[in-house]
This record gives sequence, C-alpha cells and structure tokens, in this order.
Amino acid sequence: MTYAYYPGCSLHSTGLEYGLSTRSVFSYLGMGLAELPDWNCCGASSAHALNHKMALALPARNLAIAQGISKDLVIPCAACFNRMKSTDHALRTDLKLRAEIESLVGFTYTGQVTVRPLLDVLYTDYSPEKIRQQVKNSLKGLRVVTYYGCLLVRPPQVTQFDDPDDPQVMAELMSALGAHVMKWSHATDCCGAGLSLSRSDVVQKLVSRLVDRAREASAEVLVTACPLCQVNLEMRQIPEIKMPAFYFTELLGLALGLPEAPTWWRKHLVDPRPILRTAGLAE
Repeated sequence: MTYAYYPGCSLHSTGLEYGLSTRSVFSYLGMGLAELPDWNCCGASSAHALNHKMALALPARNLAIAQGISKDLVIPCAACFNRMKSTDHALRTDLKLRAEIESLVGFTYTGQVTVRPLLDVLYTDYSPEKIRQQVKNSLKGLRVVTYYGCLLVRPPQVTQFDDPDDPQVMAELMSALGAHVMKWSHATDCCGAGLSLSRSDVVQKLVSRLVDRAREASAEVLVTACPLCQVNLEMRQIPEIKMPAFYFTELLGLALGLPEAPTWWRKHLVDPRPILRTAGLAE
C-alpha cells in the first residue's frame, strides 16, 4: 500500500535523520510513501498563535493536495500531525469556517483523507508482531523510556490516537524490538517545543526535569516521535552526562539490521554510540 506522505519542514532540516530512517524503514517493510508535491509548512509552531485562519489555511492546502493521492495522509512530526488533524477536525465540524477556508485555499474539502501519525500506521497496518518477526538485532540490552510529548495524543477528541494519559503504542513497538521499556509517568509532559529559542531557560528546566525522571526510571535513552522534542531533549539538557534521544524509527531501523542506521546517529547532538556499544548494538 502507498500512503500520501507529509514530511514537514523539520524532516528536511534539524530532524533529517527522522526522515531518512522513516523512508528506509518503510521501504524495507514494503510500505510505500508518496510525498505530497509542492507541500507547504503547516504553520507549527507559531501560526496558530498569530492568525487563526492562516493557521487553518496552511494545513488545508496540504489536505487539498493529499485528496488526490491517497485516503491516508501519514505524518511523522507530532506538531505537524496536530496542526493537520486540528484543521481537519475544524473543517469537518464547522461548515461556515469550512466555506471560508475553501475560498481562501481554492479547493473543495471532501473529508475523505484520514490524517494519521506515523506511529499509528506502523502499529495498526503492519503490527508489532510482524515487526517482531523481522528483527535481526534485538535491542534486549537497551533500557528506554518512550516520550510522546504533548501534541501527539492531545486533545484526544481531535487527535483520536492512543491513550492521552498513558499511551502505549510506542512502548509496544519498542518491546517488539526487544528493548526493555522502563515505566515512567512523564511520557506526555511538554518539553517546551517552540519556546526553545525565545525562552530557552524555560525549555532547559522542562527538559532537564524529563531527563532526570528518565534516569530515575533507570533508562539509558529516550525515544520520541517528534522532531521538536528530539532536538530540545538533546540540546537543552543541563546534566553534564547527556542522555541520547532517538527517533523511534532509528531504533526500528537498527533492530531490522538496516546498514545505513549508523549514519543517522552522526546527526545527533548527543552521541548515542557509547551506550549502543555497551548494549552490543554498535561497533
């Protein structure tokens, strides 16, 4: 099956390794991704704070493009997913607003495209069990905590994905890879997201608290599905001994034995190789 694919801005810049690992994993599993032609920024993380209609028109244009490609629009970035899903929800439920946005963008909303996070596609359409059967390098020596951030599962009436208080999808996927998933209660806490530049002091406190709690849970690495979260987690840590933050697709690629996996780690701000070597997962 081929899915309409919206990478978003980060996967072509600071989250490049997320985009590379996503494409590699999907190709290996025989799942097609058709990147939207001429896609535009979804407006995260500032448009919705500046102009409501602009914040809807930007994602709506991408939905218009997706309507001609596939009934499923797959989005790796949690922030992009949230903006796209929020727009889709608004267009479905507010007919007057829908007419205004259709006029602004120049399209007719059909409601036939389902906006889905990347995690959901791998979990639902492929399944943890099928992934377990494909594992070549078990992650059994690696202790992880899964970190969703605040945009992937909330607000639940809009995102309609996983449990907003105790999400389990990423943990089940990591368990299928053999990783030891540690229990903690901060999977959906905010990392500060777009405040990283304007209020780095706030983000530093939020991130350092997350890292401290992950260590208290005996984790060695954080696993996320959001490029804003990943860069904040690695860039804004206060502790002298840094904790790496992986995209879940990177660990998936590692477990599947993809030879290009080590090239993704070189793009990290915190070198994960010492921990991977200790776990017997890197040379």
